[in-house]
Amino acid sequence: MSESVSLVQINDVSKRFVIRKEKSLKERLVNAGRSAKFKEDFWALRNISLDIESGTTIGLIGANGSGKSTLLKAIGGIIEPTSGTVKRRGRLAALLELGAGFHQDLTGKENVYLNASILGMSRKQTDGFFDDIVEFSGIGDFIDTQVKFYSSGMYVRLAFAVAIHVNPDLLLVDEVLAVGDEAFQRKCLDKIRAFQAEGRTIVMVTHSLAQVTEFCDRAVLLSKGEMVFDGLPHVATSEFRDILEEGRQADIAERLAEHPEEESLGEARVVSATVRVEGKAEGESIEPGDDVTIAATFEHSAGLDGWVAAIQIDNGLGQVVYGTTSARVDLALPRLTSPQTVEFVIRNVNFGAGKYFVNVSLLSADGQHLADRPQISSFEVPYFSLATGTVFAVPEVRVVAA
Repeated sequence: MSESVSLVQINDVSKRFVIRKEKSLKERLVNAGRSAKFKEDFWALRNISLDIESGTTIGLIGANGSGKSTLLKAIGGIIEPTSGTVKRRGRLAALLELGAGFHQDLTGKENVYLNASILGMSRKQTDGFFDDIVEFSGIGDFIDTQVKFYSSGMYVRLAFAVAIHVNPDLLLVDEVLAVGDEAFQRKCLDKIRAFQAEGRTIVMVTHSLAQVTEFCDRAVLLSKGEMVFDGLPHVATSEFRDILEEGRQADIAERLAEHPEEESLGEARVVSATVRVEGKAEGESIEPGDDVTIAATFEHSAGLDGWVAAIQIDNGLGQVVYGTTSARVDLALPRLTSPQTVEFVIRNVNFGAGKYFVNVSLLSADGQHLADRPQISSFEVPYFSLATGTVFAVPEVRVVAA
């Protein structure tokens, strides 16, 4: 078995952008002599070192502004780093921005040949692939139309079709696949699987953590331009969710510090909520089969009869995976005045791996929301190597004779 080789070598790469504070050309001219006061440096990348081995699929993840797309452009040679080096081998194809490389006044067909030539294909080679490109893109009726009349989805279809048919050794994909419709996304992901089977190298930027854990061999987590993790995808996504949660809690604390009246707005209030597992300390991971207790505290300054306590659990994509209320289990709650805690005990949970968020609401007897605290608490379910999804179940696979 041959040893893998590095297709891309990134050595101590940093990228600085200059942010100018002048809002107009006139202001820039007036402040020309003292321009240093009206600009600041923004480091999109800081000291990134990374080797990308041939035949691997790597996901670049991180919050908006973390440097993912900048790093992808540095790998693709679109931008030059301020310091450090990027070395590449083999043919590269990149899908970095919607419509990048397309000339608005040329037709789809003309842009196919233009893009293919930029990616190193001769006209004769493009002739051989042209029908396949048009068929894959699914825009044959519009191939002779100027691309300035294309929708965003048509842009992506044609650009992706060209990129995958130039037989790249390295494919760079930014978030552009999110623009296409569901059927085309499946088609693209099937092609990415085929590329993986052929041993090609893929670097993808995506906000879909499910795609990272499903398709990638490795994930790189960026935060504020720095690489904070490089390793197994399920570990990287867990670290990323922790960073997002810390940011969310910091935003809430900052908002309440600036507007303390929001904490006590109205007579009804959800005070707090905690998640714990019977037999475990608060904050420990929730395992399938655990009994989970969500303790939510409510209050009402004027007093409230016939009220209802409600919880809802969402996964990292915002999908509801569980919800119930005190009314559903026929529990009549006593009059609410001073803080009162209601415990929801969920027996034998079977959540799939990932991050989950708890939303708590205080409802009136007729179902009206009197107070809500979305994502007031959260918990983590450990990685499960045998399956993915929001439901835990142990798989058993058999081969049945015909």
